Amino acid sequence: MIATIPSAVLIGVDGKPVFVEVHVSNGLPGFTVVGLPDAAVRESRDRVRAALLSSSLPWPLRRVTVNLAPSGVRKGGAGLDLPIAIGVLVASGALDPRTVDNTAFVGELGLDGSLRGVPGTLVLAEALGRYRLVVPAASGHEAVLAREGEIRMSGSLGAVVEQLAGHRPWNQSAVSVPPSLSSPRSTTAPSGMDLADVRGQRLARRALEVAAAGGHHLLMVGPPGSGKTMLANRFPGLLPDLPRPRALEVTRVHSVAGLPLTPCGLIDRPPFRAPHHGASPVAMIGGGSGWMRPGEISLAHGGVLFLDEMGEFSAVVLDALRQPLEEGQVRVSRARGSTTFPARFILVGAMNPCPCGEGGAPGACRCSQSARERYSRRLSAPLFDRFDIAIRVDRPPVDELVGGGPAETTSAVAARVDRARQRAFRRGVSVNADLRASTLDEVVPMTRGAAQVVEKHVRSGALSARGFHRVHRLARTVADLDSVEGVIEEAHVREALLLRSRRELLLGTESR
Repeated sequence: MIATIPSAVLIGVDGKPVFVEVHVSNGLPGFTVVGLPDAAVRESRDRVRAALLSSSLPWPLRRVTVNLAPSGVRKGGAGLDLPIAIGVLVASGALDPRTVDNTAFVGELGLDGSLRGVPGTLVLAEALGRYRLVVPAASGHEAVLAREGEIRMSGSLGAVVEQLAGHRPWNQSAVSVPPSLSSPRSTTAPSGMDLADVRGQRLARRALEVAAAGGHHLLMVGPPGSGKTMLANRFPGLLPDLPRPRALEVTRVHSVAGLPLTPCGLIDRPPFRAPHHGASPVAMIGGGSGWMRPGEISLAHGGVLFLDEMGEFSAVVLDALRQPLEEGQVRVSRARGSTTFPARFILVGAMNPCPCGEGGAPGACRCSQSARERYSRRLSAPLFDRFDIAIRVDRPPVDELVGGGPAETTSAVAARVDRARQRAFRRGVSVNADLRASTLDEVVPMTRGAAQVVEKHVRSGALSARGFHRVHRLARTVADLDSVEGVIEEAHVREALLLRSRRELLLGTESR
């Protein structure tokens, strides 16, 4: 007898429907899985057998063949355990085929028959939208986010069989309406970090505000102890909640990566990722030999990617960021296939001006001119050109550090950021950084004086064509924060140019 059970597997951040075909026939007892399974799927034989026996369900002492269709697609993960077990029961006659009509199954089995959640349940549920779906109770909050169809949840294989047969009711409390998708906005950064803790650093605080309002990439260069990391850790608190479409995208990526989600399932706050400078290109971009896992840039989608000690990252890793920064996505190709991951994030970098950190200060810097130049080359000119804001962050004066009054709080700055983003939304974009270069002059025009200031920098070679457009967008954000609705004025352009400093000045490699 043959049983066909619908299920799904992960291909990147997308779900691919598959059919688990189980054939039970006479012959020497055996269990074979075909259809390009990975090691986890091949090992399901032992998990399924132990789970059936532990649940007091029969294991056929005959030949069992499992085919995963379509056969040309590689299948991975332990989420096929439950459909294989149900298929074995149906094919061996222990379960009525009518009880599984139009029903799909996803879940990993423990040796005691318990059901365990699997990464990417949200994505798998989306791919199986035409079926009733049975998932582990631990993954129920993800499944109900994907759709409002029939979702059935259970805690063990034995309970699933009894529920399919009608001998036990489904857990209706777990199949209730999805939890509220709008949690109160956090007014401070994670762990109670607030901008009010930062003393001095007026320019750096303004740079953070402009970057948050316009979605602009930010680079901070300065000696150790100047507050670069402190500022970056408070940056997420300035960002508004994610709109529902973007929140679903972020939740999908985190679900596929197997990262914990919020209690309600939906991630509605911008994520904050801070990988170590020893991260490999695969860890940063995504991919892998076994299965296509999202990298750090995709886990930061919709939020912030913070690269502390940016000068210590591999040049290969840093240059791999250039294409995702422009396109908002990354296509990963491997021998087993290719996939596209979302990667639209705000890049915040922090680095020292030289290997010793003092940046050429007389009597303090121990680096030679050649050492400083080699260090500056870690950050290539094409990557540096993609930073809308690049500022020098020096140690604050003693009077500001010791006797300075309280600074503005995160909530006060975040309110201005919200208002600036609302102005951008009325232009048809979520942030000004998304404005198309071809429509800048029409959508966000400049006064003649402002245009002449930018043209002067382009003619002198201080700005590239990309830099020209980025200054234009940056000036529009500055005007939005100043509540200027009309054309961009010369003062806005000059502040934008101030926030986009020269690379040589930042890193202390200008000729002396």
